Amino acid sequence: MQWILQQFEDTERLAQALEKLGIAYSMHKVVPFVGELYPEPTIADKNRVVLFGSYTLWRYAQAKNLSPGVFKIRPFVHEAAWHPYLLNGADALFMTLKNIPNDLPPEGPDLFFRPVSDSKEVAGSVKSRPEIIAMAEKVLSIDPAEIPGGSLEHETDLMLTQPVKIQKEWRLWVVDGRIVTYSMYKEGRRVVYRPEIDEDALAFAQHLVNANPGYARAFVIDVCRTADGLKMIETNCINAAGFYAADLLKIADAIDRLKE
Repeated sequence: MQWILQQFEDTERLAQALEKLGIAYSMHKVVPFVGELYPEPTIADKNRVVLFGSYTLWRYAQAKNLSPGVFKIRPFVHEAAWHPYLLNGADALFMTLKNIPNDLPPEGPDLFFRPVSDSKEVAGSVKSRPEIIAMAEKVLSIDPAEIPGGSLEHETDLMLTQPVKIQKEWRLWVVDGRIVTYSMYKEGRRVVYRPEIDEDALAFAQHLVNANPGYARAFVIDVCRTADGLKMIETNCINAAGFYAADLLKIADAIDRLKE
């Protein structure tokens, strides 16, 4: 597999893992607003290329017809197999950003909001309703043609839910239906990166993977423990997800071994 990495702190760690495994890679910068890589990589086999870095690399992979390139995923909230396990899945509101000023009541409890797709326009967070409405109005004041790619847009679909108190949060890396590594990344309100997971949480995550076979050849899944038990938070694109305390050797080896 030919590995193409966008220069980041995380991808530099991945590069070290690739070196230990004896896997060749190249490091690049992304030309802003253009999406080209600098220096331009020389592709040996378009069907054996993988890219890691920012989510926008999918555009480069698509333009150059690279495979697997970037492992694109479907919005997890649309996957019926996972609905019974979602954190706040039952009471979620779905709104297009342009409709928020008129359709979201300004009075009421704070909401957790995030884009429906894994497009990284804005990180999920808890905000008051007036803050969410003000954010939407700010975006709507900009001409759609002037909004840079990768930013919130008038047509961005958002999910809004009631916040839930989370006790622990973990991220797990899935390749060909198998969890290859994991990392804790939050305990209560504290950000804690540790290469560990509770046994029942690991089994729960593998159950989620098994419940939705064929979702993607490689992806990241986040799960958590709440007062109501284990819940699924979201999925993320494996090519652009933070590594936390994951075993990068296992991630690199599993992806490099993928067959066409």
